[in-house]
Amino acid sequence: QVQLVESGGGLVQAGGSLRLSCTAAGRIFSISVMGWYRQAPGNQRELVATMTAIGDTNYADAVKGRFTISRDNAKNTSYLQMNGLKPEDTALYYCNADRVRTTPWSSGRDYWGQGTQVTVSS
Repeated sequence: QVQLVESGGGLVQAGGSLRLSCTAAGRIFSISVMGWYRQAPGNQRELVATMTAIGDTNYADAVKGRFTISRDNAKNTSYLQMNGLKPEDTALYYCNADRVRTTPWSSGRDYWGQGTQVTVSS
């Protein structure tokens, strides 16, 4: 079984920074895509940023230029550096690991973390 463990959320003033971390624990052969999503109260879950195993990235327009995703494949860990935070960034941030294979011949499946709260005060 694979579990995603997130950390790094908290309360920060507008303009501040936070760094989120997500480690995939368990028997893992490979992870195709690691990413971050967020959900604010009353809203649907939305994409923040993703990164493939070879380093291709994708960002939501709302965070481009402020957030940076990175990953350490050897540690099965993804990071989200968030700078220039705004009150509208307040949400529960979820880590996602997509197409996780536990062996070279297994089909991939999708995993989600429990979420870490980010609150930005004005």
